[in-house]
Amino acid sequence: MKKTTNKAKPTPATPAPVPAKKAARKIAAPKAKTSPRITAAAAKAVAPVAKQPSEIKRPVVTTIVANIDIGFGNTLYVRGEGGGLNWETGVALDCVADDRWAIALNDAASPVLFKLLVNDLVWSSGENYAVSPGGELVITPVFPVW
Repeated sequence: MKKTTNKAKPTPATPAPVPAKKAARKIAAPKAKTSPRITAAAAKAVAPVAKQPSEIKRPVVTTIVANIDIGFGNTLYVRGEGGGLNWETGVALDCVADDRWAIALNDAASPVLFKLLVNDLVWSSGENYAVSPGGELVITPVFPVW
């Protein structure tokens, strides 16, 4: 048997497709950084800066000290204006020694005017006392009975 071969002409090969050229990509130069302008409205919206310890307002302590022995069982009171005092009701002083009484007033924004009383009944003699806010006044009051 005779072999037959197919002698057909081969089809010419088509050239491989050439990849399309990529468009040149432009690289933008980096923009210069500019600081944003702060408007008045934006400045108000910003939280306030924390105050330094030296800027923090602390309560002003005004101290009154009385050197007098008013006897066992008696109490020394103060009445006045400023520092949380009033002239209608007295505030008791603390007995810190046999003949020494003291009180610290935290609310004084102006000078404190005051007078001392024994048992919130007997007024001290003389004029009213005055102490500046944050100050300390040491007095020896005089009472008509003592």
